Parts: sequence; C-alpha cells; structure tokens
Amino acid sequence: MEAVVREWILLEKGSIESLRTFLLTYVLQRPNLQKYVREQILLAVAVIVKRGSLDKSIDCKSIFHEVSQLISSGNPTVQTLACSILTALLSEFSSSSKTSNIGLSMEFHGNCKRVFQEEDLRQIFMLTVEVLQEFSRRENLNAQMSSVFQRYLALANQVLSWNFLPPNLGRHYIAMFESSQNVLLKPTESWRETLLDSRVMELFFTVHRKIREDSDMAQDSLQCLAQLASLHGPIFPDEGSQVDYLAHFIEGLLNTINGIEIEDSEAVGISSIISNLITVFPRNVLTAIPNELFSSFVNCLTHLTCSFGRSAALEEVLDKDDMVYMEAYDKLLESWLTLVQDDKHFHKGFFTQHAVQVFNSYIQCHLAAPDGTRNLTANGVASREEEEISELQEDDRDQFSDQLASVGMLGRIAAEHCIPLLTSLLEERVTRLHGQLQRHQQQLLASPGSSTIDNKMLDDLYEDIHWLILVTGYLLADDTQGETPLIPPEIMEYSIKHSSEVDINTTLQILGSPGEKASSIPGYNRTDSVIRLLSAILRVSEVESRAIRADLTHLLSPQMGKDIVWFLKRWAKTYLLVDEKLYDQISLPFSTAFGADTEGSQWIIGYLLQKVISNLSVWSSEQDLANDTVQLLVTLVERRERANLVIQCENWWNLAKQFASRSPPLNFLSSPVQRTLMKALVLGGFAHMDTETKQQYWTEVLQPLQQRFLRVINQENFQQMCQQEEVKQEITATLEALCGIAEATQIDNVAILFNFLMDFLTNCIGLMEVYKNTPETVNLIIEVFVEVAHKQICYLGESKAMNLYEACLTLLQVYSKNNLGRQRIDVTAEEEQYQDLLLIMELLTNLLSKEFIDFSDTDEVFRGHEPGQAANRSVSAADVVLYGVNLILPLMSQDLLKFPTLCNQYYKLITFICEIFPEKIPQLPEDLFKSLMYSLELGMTSMSSEVCQLCLEALTPLAEQCAKAQETDSPLFLATRHFLKVRCLW
Repeated sequence: MEAVVREWILLEKGSIESLRTFLLTYVLQRPNLQKYVREQILLAVAVIVKRGSLDKSIDCKSIFHEVSQLISSGNPTVQTLACSILTALLSEFSSSSKTSNIGLSMEFHGNCKRVFQEEDLRQIFMLTVEVLQEFSRRENLNAQMSSVFQRYLALANQVLSWNFLPPNLGRHYIAMFESSQNVLLKPTESWRETLLDSRVMELFFTVHRKIREDSDMAQDSLQCLAQLASLHGPIFPDEGSQVDYLAHFIEGLLNTINGIEIEDSEAVGISSIISNLITVFPRNVLTAIPNELFSSFVNCLTHLTCSFGRSAALEEVLDKDDMVYMEAYDKLLESWLTLVQDDKHFHKGFFTQHAVQVFNSYIQCHLAAPDGTRNLTANGVASREEEEISELQEDDRDQFSDQLASVGMLGRIAAEHCIPLLTSLLEERVTRLHGQLQRHQQQLLASPGSSTIDNKMLDDLYEDIHWLILVTGYLLADDTQGETPLIPPEIMEYSIKHSSEVDINTTLQILGSPGEKASSIPGYNRTDSVIRLLSAILRVSEVESRAIRADLTHLLSPQMGKDIVWFLKRWAKTYLLVDEKLYDQISLPFSTAFGADTEGSQWIIGYLLQKVISNLSVWSSEQDLANDTVQLLVTLVERRERANLVIQCENWWNLAKQFASRSPPLNFLSSPVQRTLMKALVLGGFAHMDTETKQQYWTEVLQPLQQRFLRVINQENFQQMCQQEEVKQEITATLEALCGIAEATQIDNVAILFNFLMDFLTNCIGLMEVYKNTPETVNLIIEVFVEVAHKQICYLGESKAMNLYEACLTLLQVYSKNNLGRQRIDVTAEEEQYQDLLLIMELLTNLLSKEFIDFSDTDEVFRGHEPGQAANRSVSAADVVLYGVNLILPLMSQDLLKFPTLCNQYYKLITFICEIFPEKIPQLPEDLFKSLMYSLELGMTSMSSEVCQLCLEALTPLAEQCAKAQETDSPLFLATRHFLKVRCLW
C-alpha cells in the first residue's frame, strides 16, 4: 500500500487499476480468508481509490458497479464481502484523523472527503437502502441472513453519522470539526432528492419495527432514526419542506411507539430521537405542523417522560450497572427545558398540564408508599433491604442536579399546582415526624432504655423530606455561580397574582411561628403560598431543633440537617433582603416579609444565625453538615446589607468570641470548616459599624489569633516543642484561619487584610524551616501564600505587590534549600512532594495572573492605611515567576512528572510564561534556559498528547520571537531549530 502511494506518479493508470482489480479478485476468490488479512487488503483498495479520487485516475463508478453485482448475487458470504468493501471506503474517507498514514497533508484528506461526500457517499447509501429494503420484505431470516442485515444496518448508521465537511475549512478547523462527538446530519444540497424522499424515512421505521426485539440491531436502527431526526442545513430548500419532513417524521415515530411496550434497549435511542427533533428543528417549524399532530407529540413526550422516570427510579432500587432509563429520562427532561423556556412561540400555560403530570410523576417516584412508589420492586412489593450508602457516593443534590433543575423549572411552569402540593406534602410529613419523635420521648420517660421506635417509619419520613426539600430548593431558586441571584419570574408572578387574596399579618405570623402547625393559626388559608412553603421547611428545622433539645439527637438524620441548611442558604441568597431595584415589580408579601428594614428580615436572620450556632455545636463531627452550615453563615454576611443585620445579633458576637478563644465545641470542627468560619467572621467585620465598635470587633476576632501565634513561636524552646501535638494543632489552626482571612478578600477590605496577613507571611517562612520534615504543615504554609496571591494580587499596587513578590521568593528559596538533593526513598514521600510542588505551581500561576488581571490604581485602595514609598525598581510578575521556576526546576524529576495532575500543571505554567512573555525567555540564565528547553523536549517526546500540545503551544510564540529578532546564532533560534528535528522524528 505504501509503495503504491509513494510511487504513484511513476505508475501508469492501467497498472494501478490492474492492482486494484487483482486485490478485489484475490479476496473474492478466497471466502475463507482470515478476517484481518481481508480487511487489510480492502483497506489497501480504499487507499488506492482515495489517492486516485482527486486526479480522476480511479473511477469509483466501476467499483460501485462491482459491489452492486455482489449484493444482487443473493449469496450471504458475498454480500458480507460487499459490505466490507463499502465499510473500508467509508472508514478511509470519513476522517483525516482515522485515515491511513500515507504521507499526504490534512488538506489533501479534507479535499478527498469533500469530493467523496458529494457523490460516492450517496451512492453507498443508496446501495445500502436497497439491501435494507430487500431484507425488510422477508418474513423469516436465518442466522446468516440476520448477520448480513445487521452489517448493512450498521453501514447505514455509519453513513448517516457522517460528519459532512463544509467547503473552505482550514487545516486547524478541520481537526476541530472532526473531533466533534455529537455529530448531527447536515448534508449538502446534492442529497436533497435522496433524504427528503419519504420512502427512506418510512423504510427505517419499518426496519426498526421488524428488528426491535434484537437489542444490538435496534441500537443501529434507532441511531439511524436519531440521525434522520437531526437533519438540517442546505438540504431543505425552504421552511415548508422542513415542516413537511418534520410532520412526516413525527407521524412515523408516533405510529412506531404508540401502543407498544418499549424495550430497555430502545429507551435511550427513542429519547435521542425526540431530543434531536426538539433541539435541531427551529421552533417556528415545530409549531407549524398540524395542531393535532403537535398535541399528540407533546402527549407522547409526557407519557414517555413519566414512564422512563418510573423505570429510572426502579433501576436505582435494583442498583443496576447500566442505567439506560436514567440516561433516557435525563434526555427527555432536557427536551422539556428547551420547550418550556420558549415563551415566544408557546403562550403562557401551554405546557402547564403536561408539566403537572411530569412533576407529579417525579414526586411520586421519590416518596414512600402509600403516597409514592419509592423502593417498590417491579411487582409492587416494597424493598425491605437496608440501603447501603457508600462514603464515596455523591450527594443526591449534586448527582441529580440536572434532573432537579429540570423538575424545578417544570414546577414553576405549573406553580399553581406544584407549590401547594409541596407545601401539603411537607406539612403532613413534618407533623408525622414530630409525632414519631414525641412518642419516642414519652416512651423514654416512661421506661428508659426500652425504646421500640419504628426505624423503618422514621427512615421513610427522612427520605421523603429529603427529596421534598431538594425539589423545593430547585423550584424556588436557581444555582447562580458568579451572577446575582434573582427570584424566578414565574415565582414572583405567582405571588403577585395572588397577593390580593393574602392577609399579610397572618402570613408573617405563620412565617414567625415555626413551632406551630400552620393549620392551627386562624386564617391560615389566606397566606402567601410561597412563604407558607418556606415556613414548612422552617418547621422541619424547628422539629429538628426541639429534638436536639430533648436529647433525641441519636434519632435525627444528619442528611436532613444538611438538606435544611442547604435549602436555607440557597433561599437566603435569592430572597433575603431582596433588592427591589432589580425587578420591574415585586410581590408585596415578599417585600414585607424579607425586604430591607422589615421586622421579618431581622427575625429570620436571627433565626438562621441561631440555627448555624446550634448545628456547629451539635453536629461538629459531621463534616459535610458542618460545612453546609458555615456556607449558610457566609451567605448571611457576604452581602453588606445582610451583614449589617447579622452584627446586630448578640449571638454573632458570642460566636466570634467563642471561635477566637478556640473554645469547645468549635475547636473540634474540621480544618476546612474552621477556615470557612473564619472567612465568615472576617466578612461580617466589614458590615456597617461605628469606628469604636469595629475596633472592638477586630480586637475580639483577629487580635487573639495574632497574640496566640506570636506567643507560641516566640517561646525560647519552640524548636524543641514544635512537634508537640498541642503546638502543632495551634499552628495548624492559625494557618487555616489565615487561609480563611485571605478567602474573605474583597476590593473594599483588601487594604486591611493585606497588611494584617503580611505580618504573618514572614513568620510563616520561618515555620518552613522548623517544620521542613512535616509535609502536611509545609503544604498548609504554601497554601496560605497561594490563597493570598489568588485573592489579593489583582488589587495590589506596585509597592504592595513587590512586598508579596519578595515574600513568595523567600518562601521558594527556603523550600528549594530544604528539598534540593533530598532523597525520596518511598512512594509516600514522593507523593508528599508532589502535593508541595502542585501548590507551588498554583502560587506561581496566581502571581503571573497579575500581568493581565490588574484592578489596582497605584495603591489607591491602600491610601490612609500604610502610604509606603513607591518601588524604585520595576520587577514584573514574570520576573518573579521565572525565578520561581528556576528554583523548582531541579526538583522536577521525571518520576514526579509521572503524576498526571502535576505534569499538566507544570506544562501549563511553562506554556503560560512562553505565551505572555516570549521576549523574556532569551534573557534567562543559561542553565534555566537549557532546563526549560529540555522540559519542552521531554514533554513533546515522552508525555501525553495533551502535554505535547501544550509544548507546541509554548513553542509557537518562541518561534515568532525568533522571526522578529532575526538572530540566527542566538540560543533561542538554535533551540527552536532543534525542535524541528524533534518534530520530524514523530
């Protein structure tokens, strides 16, 4: 094969054609040829055809004529051979990345593919369709014929999944285009007559109905239909043709799946078909099909969503490895989101009833019998087995976040039904929970030690409440990362619509009485439904708090505690002290209950703060629950308006004093929780206070930290005491607190916090010497620097940035001195250094970010704090980072680069430097320059493809720098030229 391509221009056309004929004849005459040999010979034929396609030296028509004759022979073995020939052609022409290595450019492969897809690909498809038509007419197929049928069906799938290459696409874009995973069918105009023929579509529906019980074949037939459902592009001459095609397709789909019991193997394929129809076809085309047909389609979508949801829940109960219904359910929920969020083409309320059905079905699947079907096996019998929950198992709110977001959106569409439903279900279950806990308390009082509580009933209640809280959280609020959270417009409109029926005083009474049943308050039916739903969750929280006070903590579910504070954090971000300027209109009950300068907002902040303090006292050993709790505390103080109310609570000051004094139980909290708690306390300190109060606050929060730290490290015998457990705990707690302080940085507090932290950083460098043999402490010290650089560098002016640069350089020098030449004997030690170096890479990257993310104004934010002299020397972040790289390069052994995360971070940093400051690379010291070039060569020749790509990206700006400088004898020029040789060796 290689010889033919290499000698192509020297060979006569007849010789090449004779060779091709010989190869085909050789295979045809040897039906028992080994599969591998046959495939390689056919691949050689495909390469010959491809090489001759551009100069027209090989005529594909003769090949297709021969294949057609093979197909019409009726001999299954010969028909299989014909399929192999067509498959080889498809594989060779389909992608420049999968093609044989014949030494020709990507542009050549791209041009071959364009020529092939215009005519020859269509010819292959027509031959395949003829075979499928022939087989679909036969009543009974033996095993051999079924095998042939499956081969051609897979071939049709390969054609319909072809990634049609657009004209005039450059080399780089061809590679990007072909790497696309989700390929939609976008053929050229030349395919119009073929694919818009309704008989083709009908054939594939017929084929699927015939073979749907064969799971392997069904996957191919459904994939073919899914590709046909994604048809778009220039193949449609106008909108009318799209409407006709879509209507015809939906009719075929409904005829195929209505009235049948869908097989497990069909679920994902059918959901993919529906998803493609909804996402690919423009909305105006979807709404232009006959109303009755569209209505039937949406009803079918509703039925399938509910059905797949129930089957997905059953898969969870049975703990199946292959969650086909879960995948199908997710696809259908995404399709619903696409539909319901389009208010331009569908009037408000169009999907309400469908949303109600899907929402009800989801709730039912997640509630225990008799109200729901959770944990029911296929025959309707409850599963009694204890569910084993792995510690590594992802939390439901994360694992099912996409599902919950979709169901929450559907709940908003049908808010009139869904909000009262959730309220009713929650209120009923919290009443039952309260009753169960009360009965147990009475049993304990009557006869201590002889409890007969029904754990199954409690577990069911906790699981019901768990899912109801999750759905409520996703219905009432969105998870906004980096954006201002807003009350969903559907929720706001729902509350405004019913505000005339609402008694504000009764609403506030229900909100402020979580210890009372809502139905026990006169006029409870005239309350705002959204606030009543919130009050139902506050009542769950109150039942938990009362159980704790009654010493029933052992009966409570930590998961329920997590759910409560997760919901309260999510709710508070969106609703608490709502900014009315962000809305065209606002609900009166909302503004009265949660708005600025209201008793309601002051009360609820006090209530939430008390909840935080209670949780940190009771659940300090439950790290996840404690972490969610301090995240709620951060939410209460991260906005200045809320923080102003928080600091008015006496509990806040008590919490701050207790934490600062390291009193139990707060000192038992895990390190990450203590870090976040410190962040919250620092953020609270920047609320609006008079000067004296603020000074008092910092004296009580930060001063004890500084005093204890200095007291420990300034002891004469600190070197001897440093490894004592109490001393190490004090040092660790201080370092965690410093990370928390850095995380609390904002533009209006950076001046105070930077000056405070800089006093510590110098002492931290000294600790590097003391704890050089204690890896976890070294890591934590470096992490303090990482956090300070990450959060503060972008706000620092020149002089302050210089202070931080110098501190970081000193840190790196000490680390390098302590580790250079050290022998790492065991794997554990090597992994410890891996963590150290990973943090150092992050530190250097953070420092480098100063060059392109800089919010400083010549130390403007520091005016009035420490004026400081402007630096007389100009040192850029790049200088510091390059020096840092010089220090750590000797530590980067090839064994350490075997750690993928460290390796990737290392090469990302090098690429970062080369891209931003290519002009500084030639100025490096000779040893550092050589080390850097060796690293790049190592990455190109011995590392992963991702690292190799990073190295090439690093070399590009260096080559451009050489071109600018025009110095052919420079080290950079010589090194770059060397990389050309390295590249040629691949």
